[in-house]
Amino acid sequence: MLKFLTWGAGLALITFTAQAQQSVGVELANLREDVRILTQKVGSLTLTVEDLQRENAALRTQTANATSNAQAYATVQQLNDAVSSLDQAIKSGDAAASANAAAQIKKLGEATNAALDSITKGQAQRVASTPSFTSNFPTEGTSYTVQKGDTLSIISRKTGGKLSDIINANKITDPSKVRVGDTLFIPGGK
Repeated sequence: MLKFLTWGAGLALITFTAQAQQSVGVELANLREDVRILTQKVGSLTLTVEDLQRENAALRTQTANATSNAQAYATVQQLNDAVSSLDQAIKSGDAAASANAAAQIKKLGEATNAALDSITKGQAQRVASTPSFTSNFPTEGTSYTVQKGDTLSIISRKTGGKLSDIINANKITDPSKVRVGDTLFIPGGK
């Protein structure tokens, strides 16, 4: 009887070990998928940082050009001086001073308009970066409704579809933001 108990305990230990190894394998697969997603996000962030660096360089060039063309732009101090000069001209009633102040205000107005035009042109040159999607995925598949606790990795494992195919087919810009109730097309899914 003691021999039977020892054999039963050994069988239970082997079963427990096999289940633990299977669980570790599943967790390892989940971690690999999560690392792959993180790698994609880091790549996307790298592209965004590069775009921002290019925009920053362009803005620095514009600022340098604006500094070298300082006569074309009005500063706050210049505007304050012109207003003060106009105020004095009005108070003194001096026609010549009024004309001079009006000419200064006109000149500052033109400089301000030139500065605003320059800024507007700079804003128009900005290009929004949009993610690109491919159409290189199976056209046959199934639909899946996102449930509580689902991530794209989990959905990929549940349905057997490739994560990149799911992202491309559904044009998902942020894989971490799928919502409960969303219906996704799963290319090649079961």
